[in-house]
Parts: sequence; structure tokens; C-alpha cells
Amino acid sequence: MKRAWAFSCILALSAILGGCGKDGSRNATQESGASGSQAPAQLGQAASGTPAASGAQGAPATITKAQLPGEAAETLRLIKAGGPFPFGEDGVLFRNSAGLLPQHPRGYYHAYTVRTPGSADRGQRRIVCGELRKQTSDCYYTEDYYASFKRIAQ
Repeated sequence: MKRAWAFSCILALSAILGGCGKDGSRNATQESGASGSQAPAQLGQAASGTPAASGAQGAPATITKAQLPGEAAETLRLIKAGGPFPFGEDGVLFRNSAGLLPQHPRGYYHAYTVRTPGSADRGQRRIVCGELRKQTSDCYYTEDYYASFKRIAQ
């Protein structure tokens, strides 16, 4: 009886630890702290290999609210309203450890999910906003999970 219990525990532990090296655990770690330093692409390059629109080459490129996908406009509306947000991870601290956004003290930036139609999970699109919560005057859009950013023009 003890052997069967021990074997079950070993199997469960193996399953848990076996998943730790997979991309899913990287995403969970990154989303909980939302650190741009662990983004899948190299610093200064988007996932496609093209130069990223981010702080590595100077100021991020700009995108107007009209150019954003409709889901991003909804996310901005929720940010201004203070929620409720569709995902528990929305509003988490974004550390900007890769330095792709303008430098500010820790705690300045927060990340929010931009829904991706047809995606079974949160997808790769986010909006990162600085300043006080419910403020959208210093926000950035990323469609490649923090590999590049575009400043959202007011």
C-alpha cells in the first residue's frame, strides 16, 4: 500500500516538474511579473526578426487609437474605468527590465491583456500603461508579447 502511494506521488511530482521547462511555465512567470527581459525575441527585434519599434532604437513608434484593434480600445476603456478586467493577471506590475520603454521607477508600469479573437488563452497582445491606475496618457501596445512596443498617441 505504501509503495503504491509513493509511486503515485513520484508520478505526480514528475508530471509537475516535467512541465517546468516548457514554454507554459515561462509565460506564467513572465505574466505574473510581466518582465520584458524574458520576451521570446531578442532585444531590439520583433518575433519576425525585423527591428522592433521599441526603446532599444530610441523612442517607440507611435500608433493612434484608430489604428489599434477593437479589442485594444476595449482594454483602454476598462483601464480608464478601473475594471473589472477579464483576466486576473490584468493590472500586474510590468518591470520593463529589458528597457524597451522609457525608464521610470519600479511600480510605474502595469500590463493589461488585449483579447485575441479565436485564442484559447490570453494571447500575445498587451497594453502597458504608466502613471496612476485608471490613467491612459502613457500607454504602449505590444502584439508580440513584450518584444516590441508602440506608444499609443493621445
